[in-house]
Amino acid sequence: MRIVVAEDLFLLRDGMVRLAEAYGHQVVAAVDNGPAALEALLTHRPDVAIVDVRLPPTFSDEGLQAALTARRAVPGLPVLILSQHVEQLYARELLADGLGGIGYQLKDRVLDAGQFMDAVQRVADGGTALDPTVVAKLLGRPARADPLAALTERERSVLALMAEGLSNAAVAARLFLSEGSVSKYTTTIFAKLGLADAEDTNRRVRAVLAYLAVERGPDPDGR
Repeated sequence: MRIVVAEDLFLLRDGMVRLAEAYGHQVVAAVDNGPAALEALLTHRPDVAIVDVRLPPTFSDEGLQAALTARRAVPGLPVLILSQHVEQLYARELLADGLGGIGYQLKDRVLDAGQFMDAVQRVADGGTALDPTVVAKLLGRPARADPLAALTERERSVLALMAEGLSNAAVAARLFLSEGSVSKYTTTIFAKLGLADAEDTNRRVRAVLAYLAVERGPDPDGR
């Protein structure tokens, strides 16, 4: 797997490079600022990129903006965003295109090598890897809440595939349903989750977040 790493802290950047290589992956670029991150993403088009939200020169949101710009140029380019704290606006913006291949992890997750590399692999495979703390913040409810109890088995299957980043057409093909049937299922899912009054894109994102909060849940230490 070809990886781009964008992190301004040398020790963390070097640690992630060594970790990726220890797992048998190739780091094609390791950069420390926003412009270099965007250039690396567009030049190398990696299998996955690991990008800090805040990068030089201003330490605001250069990393996120580089990721968003790259994904507009290369739709679905897999990106795992790292942040010191939960930035709800950034997470929502990153998830808004609904293409999958997205992750948002807090930096302390890097300390657990296996967990972190599992998140990297999920994003590279086109899935979603959201830190449970991020999910809880975005939903505005405790991470242990179960908003999916009212869903039928079929509705839960549809939602699970939505969480992998699949479109309605792709979900229909996977489950051998018509696209119209999947559209009806998604409408029912939104209603059961109390999302019927929001915009379509926001409903889809929030439904996926609800699914991830339950299926992956918090770590044993409650984070």
